[in-house]
Amino acid sequence: MSLPPQPLSPLDGRYSAAVTGLGEFLSEAGLNRARVHVELEWLLYLTDHELFGSHRLTEQQIRELRSLGSSFGQAEIDELAGLEATTRHDVKAVEYLVRRHLADLGLTEIAELTHFAATSEDINNLSYALTIRQAVTEVWMPGFRQVIAELRRQSLAYRADAMLARTHGQPATPTTMGKELAVFVYRLERIAKQLDTSEYLGKFSGATGTFAAHLAADDTQNWPLISEQFVTSLGLTWNPLTTQIESHDWQAELYSRIAHANRILHNLCTDMWTYISLGYFTQIPVAGATGSSTMPHKINPIRFENAEANLELSNALLDSLGQTLVTSRLQRDLTDSTTQRNVGVALGHSLLALNNIVGGLGQVSLNREVLAADLDDNWEILGEAIQTVVRAEITAGRSSITDPYALLKELTRGKRIGQTELTAFVSALDIGDAAKEHLLRLTPATYTGLAGSLVDYLDV
Repeated sequence: MSLPPQPLSPLDGRYSAAVTGLGEFLSEAGLNRARVHVELEWLLYLTDHELFGSHRLTEQQIRELRSLGSSFGQAEIDELAGLEATTRHDVKAVEYLVRRHLADLGLTEIAELTHFAATSEDINNLSYALTIRQAVTEVWMPGFRQVIAELRRQSLAYRADAMLARTHGQPATPTTMGKELAVFVYRLERIAKQLDTSEYLGKFSGATGTFAAHLAADDTQNWPLISEQFVTSLGLTWNPLTTQIESHDWQAELYSRIAHANRILHNLCTDMWTYISLGYFTQIPVAGATGSSTMPHKINPIRFENAEANLELSNALLDSLGQTLVTSRLQRDLTDSTTQRNVGVALGHSLLALNNIVGGLGQVSLNREVLAADLDDNWEILGEAIQTVVRAEITAGRSSITDPYALLKELTRGKRIGQTELTAFVSALDIGDAAKEHLLRLTPATYTGLAGSLVDYLDV
């Protein structure tokens, strides 16, 4: 027995609740609603400027005309499906829907201005720019900023919590957990600022970007100016030089920035996973949740693992989109048509990851006891501080030591030494009393430099 029709993508099945906001804009229905909007606004532009003997519509007529876009719903979705079954052309189906709406409103005298001098790509490129902009600014960016906000909160909360650093996976000069999280905040905020300035371009210049049909209809009009006014009236940036299609460079730039953000977030996930593994963070049990099917003690860091995988899937698609969309054979080929329909999938996997990262960050608690114990087990990391102070003392003429690095290397490299051994070593050093007292007061937990105060750079 066969299953009833099932969603093929997990974004439309298991994970649909986390990404449903994107469907408002980047679904086929969302695209068609935008197409209707563009078709109507072009029609209104022509009538508002009384081109080709048309007249301005009344305020009521304008409201009624725009209602097709503002109230676009299941009835219009079904009607378009029926029209496309006949036309075998999605944009032509939208044109017929608009014409039917004009007839219902008694506006058949302007019906021939529907889709006037426009190629399908004039409508499509503007519709994609509008829907992608809305999806990014209204759905993806709020999720992205939520991650940044939670990281910022924890960075400030943990700014003074000393932690053993690990460079190359080995014990290294201590830092603070807050400073390490602040690094991610700073990186992500840079990308957020870049995304805020992203351009969303549009063209409206006919079959091969030459305004040929426009000029044939009326060679007295400044069609490039009309095109610019129309595109910018939609809140988009006008692209004056294109083939039949808008060149999609803005999309490649946008997807590259989002992919960059994804890679930084992936780095965050692997670090958080490692901190949890080291015991630096304790995971807070969720009532009723099962960590392992056979090991009841476990709380697995599944939020960060899930996010890692979805960030990788997102980037695979974003990289493919950026690579494919910027190339079109001569004046037009159709490779971009099916490719752009996957923008929502690419952003969906990223949005799902953002959701999991926020959830993961909200289910961890800093284990200060483990941090302190780890630091106390690694007194050898003070070798850097000692040899640096000795060098300063030699330069100041207060020490006759000849090779402080070699001296500390022999004491500490590949060895575990404790406070007792280090105290005895420092006490015997040929350095000034003030320097010696300073080193004897130093502990792994206090050897964090300016780590805590560096968090303040987040507010610069």
